[in-house]
Amino acid sequence: MSRLFSYILRYDDGAAPNPFNNMCSLAICKPKIRSVASIGDWVVGLGSKPSGKSGYLIYAMYVERVLPMKDYDQQAIACWRHRIPDTKSYALQDHLGDCIYDYSTIISNRPKQRSSVHGNGKDIDSGTVDIDLGGKNVLLSFNKFYYFGNQAIKLPPQLEGINPHVNNQNQGHRSNSNNDYFKDFEKWIANQKSGQNGWPDHYNSCGVCVPHINNDQNSEIDECIKNDEHLEFESDVKVTE
Repeated sequence: MSRLFSYILRYDDGAAPNPFNNMCSLAICKPKIRSVASIGDWVVGLGSKPSGKSGYLIYAMYVERVLPMKDYDQQAIACWRHRIPDTKSYALQDHLGDCIYDYSTIISNRPKQRSSVHGNGKDIDSGTVDIDLGGKNVLLSFNKFYYFGNQAIKLPPQLEGINPHVNNQNQGHRSNSNNDYFKDFEKWIANQKSGQNGWPDHYNSCGVCVPHINNDQNSEIDECIKNDEHLEFESDVKVTE
């Protein structure tokens, strides 16, 4: 049975989820959801109280593919270079790449962390690494994702129950308790505009001056996505003591 996961997205920074370049990925943070979600599930991020958007939909993604983090790294190198963060880029979507773990270099039994939203690649926050790697998988959606960001839309009354705040829940997520809302949610979301409909709300007020450079939403999807192929290969792993 497919599930509807919902949680409070405390910081909509454009990296978790990453809605750019005609695909949506959840590759870092939310380890419990990433480790158990399956193809056919929905993952929904709702606004926080401090943001003034409690009860508003920030994003929803229908899980079309689940990749182990190592496979995601290999796939990104081969097909989705825009997922590898380029923190020197002035394009927001390049700056926020979520493929932040380099499995070609293993340090102390862990993949090397790239310079990214989670650090400069040198001063490693072990707590953040534990959370990211604890999720094991990356969730992907290509054709059925709805990202609103700073254009978040309010949930209709019949779906207010999926909002953790209604149940005085500020952390964690809801899934089994959302079973009664699944069909209503699918019916409602199908009437919304899919794809990237806004920009990360975090960058409306923070001090990081990275311009909003629009990617072409009508451009052709990468061949790897259209063909829905998972490349099978092993990287030459460099182990560092």
